[in-house]
Amino acid sequence: MIDLHSSVDFQRKDTILSVQDSSFKKAPRLPGNYLSQVKQKSMHVEQQVNKRTGKALSRLLKQEKKMKARLWKVDSIAVGNIFSKSIDSLGSLKAGLKNKVTSKLPLGGGGGYLDTLGNSLKFLEGKGELLGASKGKLVDVTNNIESLQGKLQQADQIKAYIREHKKQLKEQLSQYTGFTKNLQKINKEAYYYGQQISEYKTLLKDKKKAEAKAMELLKKMPVYNDFIRRNSQLASLFNLGSSETATAQSLEGLQTRSQVEQLIQQRLGNDPAARQAVSQQMDQARSQLNELKSKFPDLDNAGDMPDFKPNPMKTKSFLQRLEFGGNIQFQKSSRYFPTTSDIAGQIGYRLHKNGTAGIGMSYKLGLGTGWDHIAISHQGVGLRSFVDWKLKGTFFVNGGFEQNHVSTISRVNGVESWSGWQGSALLGVSKKYKVSAKLKGNIMLLYDFLAKRNTPSTSPVKLRLGYNF
Repeated sequence: MIDLHSSVDFQRKDTILSVQDSSFKKAPRLPGNYLSQVKQKSMHVEQQVNKRTGKALSRLLKQEKKMKARLWKVDSIAVGNIFSKSIDSLGSLKAGLKNKVTSKLPLGGGGGYLDTLGNSLKFLEGKGELLGASKGKLVDVTNNIESLQGKLQQADQIKAYIREHKKQLKEQLSQYTGFTKNLQKINKEAYYYGQQISEYKTLLKDKKKAEAKAMELLKKMPVYNDFIRRNSQLASLFNLGSSETATAQSLEGLQTRSQVEQLIQQRLGNDPAARQAVSQQMDQARSQLNELKSKFPDLDNAGDMPDFKPNPMKTKSFLQRLEFGGNIQFQKSSRYFPTTSDIAGQIGYRLHKNGTAGIGMSYKLGLGTGWDHIAISHQGVGLRSFVDWKLKGTFFVNGGFEQNHVSTISRVNGVESWSGWQGSALLGVSKKYKVSAKLKGNIMLLYDFLAKRNTPSTSPVKLRLGYNF
């Protein structure tokens, strides 16, 4: 007996595959350097994770050896029980960083953007028409992503070990004095290590031009979106399939909002006062939770809660802490100087989330002596140093020292001590405002305490309009 249904099914699958193959041939090719950019980024993040993990383990080993030497003088018997195994474990973890780590999760199981990136590479397997000449790099790039995924898992395991180990040390050393500072240093190192790993994970979301274009093209393909939906980490977590029935079955057991409201009504009845009290408590709890999450957005475990005031700049790289900007200032004409415009560029280094220190250079552009005499001329250059510290909200205190070299002076009578250089000691306030996502503006009002001492004297009040990005 012939099964007509199976033959129809077979023909239908063939038709679907042929349609997909033809759609891939018609689809635009992904940028040629897409895979190269993904490989470069994954290798960079992996190197940074490995380097930071090694540094954290070295610092923890150093602290434990110090505590071991101190405890030896007090209780030599307890030393072996407390430190011997932990020092060996830290040493083994550090040595293991040199080995290649195999991920225990399938490709794309790393969470966040790594999940999307890994599944995108899985989707491209066997679809060389989308990659063109770069299709030979796919296997190599996939191996890089798997290696990165393994290193991130290793880092998470080390972070969990450090978290548990610092709890044990605190309990074991509670009966001894003199270890408070060492334990604080271990706690700080553990906290900043976790924050740094989170920073490296966010680097994966930073897509360069070719990668961003490739993701844009892929997301336009329905077959790609269906593949991601079925193979993402969320899909594997809830066993989501392609059908609505499978989705409903997979979410069975999860309480919906209406079910929760129904449960509250059954417990409290229709008493308006009781329902209002519960609503107020829920709002209060939600507010406190959001406040806590805003202070520590990267914490994934209550054990990572710091017992000190952390500096968010501690986990930023040198380049990430640099701020580039500039400002412009106008000086009205006097009997010695024409109207000038000081155009400055500056580089700031963020010492703290509230403070920046930096240096800059300025160029003095002469504009003439008035509307009836406009003349562009070179009037000098300047060197600057500054400190910017947050007062409250968007208001900052700003101060610094400057040296300005004035190239020309129109009147030299009575200016015997003129050397061409003028110093400034500035202090004032600035107001910062947001222009766009990457550009911030500021208005500074400064007072020059050395203006009257200069020869010839200059205006002590300076108004500057600036920007930072």
